[in-house]
Amino acid sequence: MFEEGQLYSPVTRHEDGTVEVHLSDNHPGRNDEHYLQRRGEIAGAALSWTRGEPIPVIDYTETEHEIWRTVSHQLAPKHEKYAHSEYLAAKHALRLPTEHVPQLHEVTERLQPLTGWSYIAAPGLVPLRDFYGDLGSRTFNSTQYLRHGSEPLYTPEPDIIHEVIGHGNQLASPRFARITEAAGKASLRVETDDAMKFIADVFWFSMEFGVMREHGEVKAYGAGILSSYGEMDEFAHMELRALDLADMGTLNYDITQYQPVLFCAASLDQLEDVVGSFFETVDDDSAAKLRAEAVDRGLVEAASD
Repeated sequence: MFEEGQLYSPVTRHEDGTVEVHLSDNHPGRNDEHYLQRRGEIAGAALSWTRGEPIPVIDYTETEHEIWRTVSHQLAPKHEKYAHSEYLAAKHALRLPTEHVPQLHEVTERLQPLTGWSYIAAPGLVPLRDFYGDLGSRTFNSTQYLRHGSEPLYTPEPDIIHEVIGHGNQLASPRFARITEAAGKASLRVETDDAMKFIADVFWFSMEFGVMREHGEVKAYGAGILSSYGEMDEFAHMELRALDLADMGTLNYDITQYQPVLFCAASLDQLEDVVGSFFETVDDDSAAKLRAEAVDRGLVEAASD
């Protein structure tokens, strides 16, 4: 199940105005004071930003640009090998820069003519309902920091590489963008936390870690896979299950590990028919019925009183 807050390092603004990002013990930058200070500066820019104002511009360092270049160049051949053609076509249409970290307004300027989506700045965690509510208005909350330079091909949390190379390229596809928008609008229809988590879990196993068949091969379209150097080498060896909403909405998973179970669509048409239609129609009652189905099938234990 999706647990809000697991993905991002907590951010604190102190009384003196300084901003501290609390990295996990396994984070490569945990003991790097310069990196910690930089993370605080970038998070502080987002915290000080007010909607309606221009998106904060980050003066990225040459080290940060080099991380972006390294990852962009390393991911490119893997995308050509492992990504679904819909993602590749969207990536080629978006034409993200590979030699420098793009500003979020630059991503918006490239995305809007394609699908009408825009990017806004987030310091880290955005409350679940706020994040999805913004998706419903074709707005993506993105972090602006980069992973630690000691491990440019790894990050324990979503950074701008994940948010932009993963999701931005995905959102440049009108078909993927419609599914994502539908997930956001679904969050506005449901009232219970259980239904909201069910939506987030289906999103996790589709738009974050989804795969589908194409010309007899399993290809990735999920942003979490396609922004991860290591995950792309591993996903074809995982247990692949057919799209199953009851299973997708209740399966437990560990966000800190490669995903051992993935749900594979037979085609993009099927993804739209199953996942897209779910997001377009789900409400509290239908989410509860799917969870009850999962209990009846032994996919998940019934909630204790």
